Amino acid sequence: MDTVDRWQLPDGVDELLPERAARLEALRRRVLDLYASWGYRLVVPPLVEFTESLLEGVGADLDILTFKIPDQPSGRTLGIRADITPQVARIDAHALADDGVSRLCYAGTTLHARPKTPLASRAPVQAGAELFGAATLAADVEVINLMLATLGAAGLDQAVTLDLGHGDVCGALLAQLALPPAIEAAVFDALQRKSRPDLEAVLAEASPVARNALLALLKLHGDAAVLDRAAAELSPVAPAVGDALETLRAVALQVTAHHPGVDVYFDLAELRGYHYHTGIVFAAYVPGHGEAVANGGRYDNVGRAYGRARPATGFATDLKTLVQLQGVGARESAVPGAIAAPDGDAPALVAAINALRAAGEVVIVSLAGEVDPRCDRELAADNGSWAVRPRRGN
Repeated sequence: MDTVDRWQLPDGVDELLPERAARLEALRRRVLDLYASWGYRLVVPPLVEFTESLLEGVGADLDILTFKIPDQPSGRTLGIRADITPQVARIDAHALADDGVSRLCYAGTTLHARPKTPLASRAPVQAGAELFGAATLAADVEVINLMLATLGAAGLDQAVTLDLGHGDVCGALLAQLALPPAIEAAVFDALQRKSRPDLEAVLAEASPVARNALLALLKLHGDAAVLDRAAAELSPVAPAVGDALETLRAVALQVTAHHPGVDVYFDLAELRGYHYHTGIVFAAYVPGHGEAVANGGRYDNVGRAYGRARPATGFATDLKTLVQLQGVGARESAVPGAIAAPDGDAPALVAAINALRAAGEVVIVSLAGEVDPRCDRELAADNGSWAVRPRRGN
């Protein structure tokens, strides 16, 4: 093993050096305080669980992302969490078992067996909030507003685009058209990749009604006018589409009432988490970043795997990504204006250092007389006591 192999990290796995780590921790505290102010209670799920509970009812996508290792005491398979949301659903369904509305939040490291996208981190620090027990539009609006407030806490609330979709648009069409399972799976794959040539090939033998309706999905994206076009083109084929469109319209109106600067974009072919989400899906985008910085949706079926199906809606974001997007100009704020203190154990000196730290000051002891460069003040003896003064030569 050469020297490079000793320090090289796996692809997609990074480490945070002091400045970025301080910014990440400061953001983590801000968002958790934000969630608490909205009534969301913090939970800390375990890093590993048995795969039977960790992956129950979540679909193949999350299964592929999950690292699996043997549990030596039991011989069963453990999974290292790739997403905290299903764990929170288990906590709500089994550990808490509340009958009313439950608001839970979390922040923790996850691990992906492979990157979601070529440049994505395989160790995101996921933060998010989940609202259980409310099947109302107001619950979805609250969660979306909290997601946008999270971006505000990171200083990324300028020029945000909110992408809205609804799984029941495609779901209602597929249910009405009753395509063979193999064709339906191929349609879903082509729509997910937004590949018109592949979709046309899959639907070559389908009826004109099915072909026209499903191909129309690829064109139905943009501003609110898309909803009117969709109602005209899709509702005659599958009347249930109309309810989904009205939900999208109402959510957009209520969210923009709270966040008038947000640009709402409708994408009716958005199938992210189609086998996981059961209603509205949403994502937030900011300039200069091609991937969503936060996303979520309604997932009423997840709790059923734990014996207690409950309405649920929530969102998640990667704090590492948010910190990265803050830019290099966002300097470390944890230790500006630190105070240099001499090394010693005199009671008056120790008391002065402890008092300053208790008051929120950063005090760094100068070992062997070496002053930390972050210090712009010093603790110095002054007529038998200790006082803070500007550092000489600073």
